[in-house]
Amino acid sequence: MVSEPLVVREYGERGPTVVLVHGGPGAPGTLASLARGLEARHRVLEPHQRRSGAGPLTVAGHVADLHDTIAARCPDDRPIVAGSSWGAMLALAHAAEHPGDVRGVVLIGCGTFDPAARERFEQTLNRRMTPELAARHERLAAEFPDPDQRLAAAGRLFGALYAAGPLIDDPADADAPPPDARGHTETWNDMLRLQAEGVYPAAFAAIAAPVVMLHGDFDPHPGRMIAESLRPHLPRLQYVEIAAAGHEPWRERRNRERFLALLHDVLQSLGG
Repeated sequence: MVSEPLVVREYGERGPTVVLVHGGPGAPGTLASLARGLEARHRVLEPHQRRSGAGPLTVAGHVADLHDTIAARCPDDRPIVAGSSWGAMLALAHAAEHPGDVRGVVLIGCGTFDPAARERFEQTLNRRMTPELAARHERLAAEFPDPDQRLAAAGRLFGALYAAGPLIDDPADADAPPPDARGHTETWNDMLRLQAEGVYPAAFAAIAAPVVMLHGDFDPHPGRMIAESLRPHLPRLQYVEIAAAGHEPWRERRNRERFLALLHDVLQSLGG
């Protein structure tokens, strides 16, 4: 069976190439607003990760897709890969498997690599949860029988738990395809399996490129804990904490411009 070609959106025509890797897993198109913020100075690629289908999705499959995208779209270049949330984890997995592909890796709101960090993440979300949000969450299954629609509704419902302030309603995000609930579960379960088997984060020791971690201090993912779990394998990891910022600072009204300025500086420092 021939696989469906992956969607890769392109922005900008000049400047070094940056590949944006979306989160979720299973949330394609959610980096369009960030891509628009970078396109004046960079050629930006926004690949949409493979959706669930005939066989279970795996981390290895997503790594291979990202490698193939870079090989096809950047044949004479080594781009910087910047991943958000789950996408940051995938960016690391890809750089470990194909260290020659990239000149630098940027982690934005990186996900967790051990049970202790995941427990802290859950504790933070529970602390921020209101009774009203909990009640609305309980009703989602009845209101949205379709799992993809339910995942999208949950994302909208809990957005405030991840953000440090009001979000921008950016038209660039309106073209995002539906999320992939099955793909989310398959991919995340495979990442948990690989962590339990000791593959990650140990494999990241093979990464040759510099890695910079940008993390909002209001992000429920515990940035400092995650950085410390990575540092034994990435001793040159640069950790930058962003004051009064959440999980996706470029979508926050009061943080978008300062985050884009910070990201431009980081990309420039990496040769982009």
